[in-house]
Amino acid sequence: MNLPRTVALPYYLGCPVWTCSHWCGSVYGPQAKRPQWLHEYTRTFNTVEGNSTFYALPKLDVAKRWAEEAASGFQFAFKFPQNISHIPRLQHTPQDLNDFLEFLSVFAEKQVLGDTFLQLPPHCDFRDFQTLQRLLRSLPPEWNFAVETRHADWFDEGEYETQFCGLLRELGMSRVLFDSRPLYSRPAADEAERVSQSRKPKSPFRDTVTNQRPMLRLVGRNRLEDIEGYLDQWSEKIALWLQSGLKPYIFTHTPDDRHAPQMAQRLHEKIRNRLPDLPEFQWPNQRQQPQQLDLF
Repeated sequence: MNLPRTVALPYYLGCPVWTCSHWCGSVYGPQAKRPQWLHEYTRTFNTVEGNSTFYALPKLDVAKRWAEEAASGFQFAFKFPQNISHIPRLQHTPQDLNDFLEFLSVFAEKQVLGDTFLQLPPHCDFRDFQTLQRLLRSLPPEWNFAVETRHADWFDEGEYETQFCGLLRELGMSRVLFDSRPLYSRPAADEAERVSQSRKPKSPFRDTVTNQRPMLRLVGRNRLEDIEGYLDQWSEKIALWLQSGLKPYIFTHTPDDRHAPQMAQRLHEKIRNRLPDLPEFQWPNQRQQPQQLDLF
């Protein structure tokens, strides 16, 4: 049974993973064992990127366990499997899509299914627009979806981009805002940053909102002082979103996952400086009384 969550942020904040041994003593309790990590993560953050589904779908009994372990109010943001998103011309099989929707239904039933995002590969251009449109229109309208693009066609500031964003607005889906500018703002300072810079795309920057749940995937660096200016910019934007009634999903990426929670904490602090009524971000071991209400 999901534990009740009586205090909630007006937005979703999370990391790209929920398992990292370096988080013991912060995201997890100091003595937390691996089987406890997901539950403890969900008591600190209220969403996570479910990137593992890109590579393979877990069995349904695993999905049910994940859904049961999540604290009330938590939302999983799973990524579409690559056998749907990354094959040429999006020509997936109906069975592949049905299997994924069956997997998602486990989380929907437990009310822990957030925005599921379709990440299109670099080779997917506007020639695939009609196929993309058919896929998006076939998805369950009662669930929430987001789309991330990589090819230049989707950033043409003209007909292609206008049609793409118009489709998302019509369907109530969000355009994933992928911002890797902080990562590339200076040369790599360590091996993790070098690897990240060799793999992460330099997609054109956009802050286009197409529904009530904009999704931001912000790629930073391991030293937070190197990206203070970007955190300032985004905290201002996110505060304006919240003031206008939007409920965004914000995911903080760092080249070394160990730093992602601190990046999220710092971003939240900056948003809270603009919106003082937001609850303070605290790690579990900072909560002084066992009965104290969760902050997220």
